[in-house]
Amino acid sequence: MTDVTDKRSGKPARSGIDASLFYNPTARGIVYQGALLIGVVMLIWWLQSNAATNLAALGRSTGFNFLNQTAGFNIGFSLLPFDRTSTYLDVYLVGILNTLLVAVIGIILATMLGFVIGIARLSPNFLIRKLAAAYVEIMRNMPLLLQLFFWYFLALNALPGVRQSYELPLGAVLNQRGLYLPLLQSDDRFLILLGVFVVAVIGAILWRRRQIRKMEEKGERRPVLLPMLGIILIPTIIVYFIAQVPVAFSVPELTGFNYTGGFVVPPELTALVVGLVVYTAAFIAEIVRAGIQAVNYGQVEAASALGLKDSDRLRLVVIPQALRIIIPPLTSQYLNLTKNSSLGAAIAFPELVNVFMGTAINQSGRAVEIVGLTMAVYLTFSLITSLFMNWYNSRVALVER
Repeated sequence: MTDVTDKRSGKPARSGIDASLFYNPTARGIVYQGALLIGVVMLIWWLQSNAATNLAALGRSTGFNFLNQTAGFNIGFSLLPFDRTSTYLDVYLVGILNTLLVAVIGIILATMLGFVIGIARLSPNFLIRKLAAAYVEIMRNMPLLLQLFFWYFLALNALPGVRQSYELPLGAVLNQRGLYLPLLQSDDRFLILLGVFVVAVIGAILWRRRQIRKMEEKGERRPVLLPMLGIILIPTIIVYFIAQVPVAFSVPELTGFNYTGGFVVPPELTALVVGLVVYTAAFIAEIVRAGIQAVNYGQVEAASALGLKDSDRLRLVVIPQALRIIIPPLTSQYLNLTKNSSLGAAIAFPELVNVFMGTAINQSGRAVEIVGLTMAVYLTFSLITSLFMNWYNSRVALVER
């Protein structure tokens, strides 16, 4: 192959195929990613076809028709109506809701406790600082499964029997069989009241953001908490009286050998949530401490020069800047907590792995389908959590000019 001189530039021009695409990083990246995608698809197809062939050789059919079959067993704790006549699809939904319940409650409580412990780690008080450090070092260096066993077999089983139950405020009762809470009873009009309350909360949040923006522009501090409560409570109370929403509480009462009425939180759920919260909060505390220490101390000195109190410096200056460092590793802890909820099977809590991958597999024999459906649930939870946290991270990220 010979080179031909370009008449315009006077440089030698290559004949045949243009090689510029080969040296283009973007084009090469597209090619590599396409090849990787094709490889992954072919691997999944090979695994699926291989599994189908092996199952066919054993005389077993594949598919998801078994989800419409009757399960034939009970589940101890369910947010949905469930009995022996329910289907495997109902088992799947119950496991998803129970896992989601543990994940949501655990994330909220672990975040609150982790922030408190993380701030306490930097307290000028020697006792508070050392107690927070001891909590972090002890909890994060013990296996989570061991902690779940502790909370379930030792702490909760040490509670008194039904006759000697602890009577808590607001009519709640605690004993070995669980935590009995008052249950709200109403009709469809309560959904209207709940919708008004949610809209009022969103309006209060939007109003607060607008007021903070005005305060930043004018440099004036105005009360925010009381007006927000007014925005939320006034329309809710008005709708409550206009719609005449019936609201009553079913309080637990001792009847015979057990309590009736109210809502029962089983000890397995309590032990699982407490164990996950205590364990994950230790890691979140270290993330919070590192994020706060990463903020330039000059920011604290500038806030002090403006006359801000300690609480205002932390809330208005330090924490907003520390969030840019805290959120990415905090996302990983949220994902870990959600996936660690599968350890509830060790203490017999009916979450997804226990009721679907445990009992349902033994009953139906559809291991491949059930494992695939379970993996899809955890993958979906993780992706949704990551998308939300990445969106929030972009909102608090420092915008450079």
